[in-house]
Amino acid sequence: MKRIALLGSTGSIGQNTLAVIRRHQPRFRVAALNAHPNSALLCRQTREFSPEMICVTDEASGVALKARIGRSPRLFIGTAGLTEICKNKLVDMVVMAVSGAEALLPVISALDNHKQIALANKEALVMAGKLIMDLARKNNTAIIPIDSEQSAIWQCLEGQERNALRRIFLTASGGPFRDFTGEQLKKISVSQALSHPRWKMGRKITVDSATLMNKGLEVLEAMSLFGLKAHEVEVVVHPESIIHSMVEFIDGVVMAQLSIADMRIPIQYALTYPKRLKTSLGGLDLVKIKSLNFTAPDVKKFACLALAYRAAHDGGTAPCVLNAANEVCVEEFLNGNLTFNGIPAVVGKVLSRNRAVAEPSLSDIMHADSWARAEARKVIQR
Repeated sequence: MKRIALLGSTGSIGQNTLAVIRRHQPRFRVAALNAHPNSALLCRQTREFSPEMICVTDEASGVALKARIGRSPRLFIGTAGLTEICKNKLVDMVVMAVSGAEALLPVISALDNHKQIALANKEALVMAGKLIMDLARKNNTAIIPIDSEQSAIWQCLEGQERNALRRIFLTASGGPFRDFTGEQLKKISVSQALSHPRWKMGRKITVDSATLMNKGLEVLEAMSLFGLKAHEVEVVVHPESIIHSMVEFIDGVVMAQLSIADMRIPIQYALTYPKRLKTSLGGLDLVKIKSLNFTAPDVKKFACLALAYRAAHDGGTAPCVLNAANEVCVEEFLNGNLTFNGIPAVVGKVLSRNRAVAEPSLSDIMHADSWARAEARKVIQR
């Protein structure tokens, strides 16, 4: 039985992870659950799965939750609580479904304590990719990607030699605005940006998908996960979302991973690796699909993707600054204080003002993150 700490249990990834665990009990036991905003759902999850540990935003929320549950799992609070859970001897694997920069310290804690990580969070690797991957290698600890694109690449590379790889293709649906004109993009509302045509996700990642920043973060994530340079990662728009990514080898062969668009598939494989188990989902009907289409992304209309490549070339603390500025901008967009096109405009200004540290320590990364957030707020206020 594998004991799972599910951090971010009430989001889309978290709920799909519990669906996989529910289907394949008793292979798994939920040792810990964590959520911040959705206490009602966390309460229901805790009653169903009876974890030994729960983590919430603040102590008052935890006391109220325990009163509603009617039992006494051990209570942890905030980021410090997540970090403590990742050390706990009751945990074999950490499913990191927490969004944003908050995942960084818990990821490091899990690796320090030799916990296998099923990773759905992009931001930790964007902020501190070299540091995290060096730590994983040092401790001989596996990081298994959950995101469909990174899982596809990981599966295509199984059994292959690194020096046989030429490049990877990251596929993107293109988001809800892929056919919009530049003029139309100036008028995007919050409700429009939160309507993704393919995936049901959290608010922040849905906006990132609309700006293509999400794909930019995936470029940076893939570079760390698979030891790639920026020019070895190419983004292609694939509206059908059937091919989840592709790998090209030096002999010209391209390997692709195809499946229906359902996150339970990569989640299940991350939890059961190296075994493959049956799912309750249907397979592909290639005759019905008929055709698969690919186009190049328009980086002039969707400047966030170009900014991510710029941060990749700059290296050092630049990816961390990109991520921090973007998190602030998305928050301000959702609050009505910034336009849709204002997101790349502000991120670009902050990135231009960054004094990059080439080989950053964890302290350098945390300082760059704080500086970029403050700088982004200054730019927005002006």
